[in-house]
Amino acid sequence: MAIGLTTPKNLLAIEGIRLGIAAAGIRYPDRHDLLLLEIAEGSQCAAVFTKNAFCAAPVLVCREHLAKSAPRYLVINSGNANAGLGEAGMLASRDSCAAVAELMGCEPDAVLPFSTGVIGETFPTQTLIDGLPAAKESLLADNWLPAAEAIMTTDTIAKGVSELVSLGGNTITITGIAKGSGMIRPDMATMLAYMATDANVSGELLELALKQAVDDSFNRITVDGDTSTNDACLLMATGKAGNEQISDTHSEDAKTFFAAVAKVAKHLSESIIRDAEGVTKLITITVEQGKDTAECDAVAFTVAHSPLVKTAFFAGDPNWGRILAAVGRAGLDALDVDKVDIYLDDVCIVSQGGRDAAYTEEAGQAVMQQEMITVRISLARGDAVTSVQTSDLSYDYVRINAEYRS
Repeated sequence: MAIGLTTPKNLLAIEGIRLGIAAAGIRYPDRHDLLLLEIAEGSQCAAVFTKNAFCAAPVLVCREHLAKSAPRYLVINSGNANAGLGEAGMLASRDSCAAVAELMGCEPDAVLPFSTGVIGETFPTQTLIDGLPAAKESLLADNWLPAAEAIMTTDTIAKGVSELVSLGGNTITITGIAKGSGMIRPDMATMLAYMATDANVSGELLELALKQAVDDSFNRITVDGDTSTNDACLLMATGKAGNEQISDTHSEDAKTFFAAVAKVAKHLSESIIRDAEGVTKLITITVEQGKDTAECDAVAFTVAHSPLVKTAFFAGDPNWGRILAAVGRAGLDALDVDKVDIYLDDVCIVSQGGRDAAYTEEAGQAVMQQEMITVRISLARGDAVTSVQTSDLSYDYVRINAEYRS
């Protein structure tokens, strides 16, 4: 059950973007599993993809097409990842793009394919193609919520948000949707996310806005340490808001735009952790007083990925020894363990490398019963600080992943 999430309301239309859905039957009958997204001609698009060496065919085709043409359409399916299929997977993605191009009257290079679901199973290309006419017929500007539902796999709830902001006297809108709840480890990206705005911004500025937003959001979450083969994050700008184009990255309008994109990305990334597979607790791990961000990240992700730490949180057990052991194996050079302090919320559990003299199990257990917990680790090595969000490891996580292909 997702923590503190409800179905998103008031997802705002973006002028120049239309979305259509269909129940194609790619994996399950009678559920929406196909999304066709139309982007107005002249729009800008920035994208980032998984760094997994075994990236799926849609990722490779997306990269090829983005290097050749501005995208006009996205075709997104759930239920089958089209990953690990070699040349057959590439052919499936290219045939899907060709079918969209023929149906919508554009070049195949102007279509970007995306897939999510089971890895290594034959991709039902013709099933996807057969579903495209229905997706075309349902194209609407205000279809963001059905679109968010159509890309779900093990998600229990749709994820989306809209943000309004004033730029140069014009109100601009940013709307985003995302899917993801397992196989989540940031190395951009670790899910599927689509954000769109009607703001008029240069391509260079759009790419910078996406990179900054991703670094502070999707690259700050982890469920299980597994970077997926298919993940992607797109930011589209149609330029329909009427504002003067923003191209100076140091301008006040640029700063405002960056902040708004970052806010949307942060909401979506946190929604993924709140809906992590089998989640019962949302855990924020903050590492402070490090020499640099890199070593703070090393500690934060080592703690976040520890099965022993994650299962202790599931059990509500303030087992500070597990956290301290994870800090110790994070690979920091010349770490002085006698200076390390660790807190659960405001409760000091470790002081100067050992159990805090004033700590009581009752105080630790009171924090561990909460759905949202902050672990704060002080290294006493410098001024750097970082935060990562993760989830606990429950029986349901094991069940969901054990049954995923059944």
